[in-house]
Amino acid sequence: MNRILFAIVPVLLALAHACFADGYPSKPIKLVIPFAAGSATDSAGRILAQALSQRLGQSVIVDNRPGANGQIAATVAAQSAADGYTLFMTTNSTHSANPHLYKKLSYDPIKDFEPIARIGTLAFMLVVHPDLPVANTRELIAYSAAHPGELSYATASTASLVGAETINAMGHTDMVGVSYKASPQAILDLVAGRVQVMVADFTTAMPQVRTGKLKVLAVTTAKRSALLPGVPPIAETLKGFDMTSWNGLFAPAGTPQPIMARLERETLSSLAQPDVKERLATIGFEVDPQDSVAFRRFVREQLEAWGKLIRAAKIQPE
Repeated sequence: MNRILFAIVPVLLALAHACFADGYPSKPIKLVIPFAAGSATDSAGRILAQALSQRLGQSVIVDNRPGANGQIAATVAAQSAADGYTLFMTTNSTHSANPHLYKKLSYDPIKDFEPIARIGTLAFMLVVHPDLPVANTRELIAYSAAHPGELSYATASTASLVGAETINAMGHTDMVGVSYKASPQAILDLVAGRVQVMVADFTTAMPQVRTGKLKVLAVTTAKRSALLPGVPPIAETLKGFDMTSWNGLFAPAGTPQPIMARLERETLSSLAQPDVKERLATIGFEVDPQDSVAFRRFVREQLEAWGKLIRAAKIQPE
């Protein structure tokens, strides 16, 4: 009898999952975002939420949970029911950098999440207040050397932190970091001159660059970006500098496979739509999807890669 039960139970569970998935989704889905409204991830998340809503036939509601470099949102998502009704759109902050920036996390980026699909990548750029008398990365390094301890940089994400500290380490500068809860707030203080430098994402910085309220010195990618072809990469001054943020969609670990398959299919189909690609491109995102298998491998590789970046920048974990 025990042998029969052991044989039947997995079959019954599989059937229950399949039946549950057949009716999925039957109510609105919550999309947890680890950064504030107006940030790059928030803007991209709202574009994807709208596309998924149309394909799934249910509302996908954005739930912003900013703070602690994404730790608050990651914990909320990791502890949510694994039923497909809570999704997590996040970046290298929570899944690549935080494990190396903090001695203890309340979530595990590998064990607590199921990768659905990678959305794409987001380049950053080095921007300064227009009154700062520098025109490129080399001049910024020289100015910092001539005015030790006078420059401060804003940081609102792990990418902005690691980018600025890598410049400090490679350029032998001593710019002082000022932490912000969200990128839009950091950008406002940069425009006001309360801080002078920031490694910022295209989404939040570009409007200020276009109006002349900020000055762009360089991009963080190894090569020139198609979005700013006339702007050199930091790597032309600091050899080997290369930093790009990524963005992807996850579900809590244990989410039934039929639901995961549906979400993966609809996400990749959404990203293939020309209008979605165009809307994401306007905010600085390069749509570069990966399916769940490739994305799972990518997440593990990025965890190691960002660890190397952080150690090279000599950032001590908190």
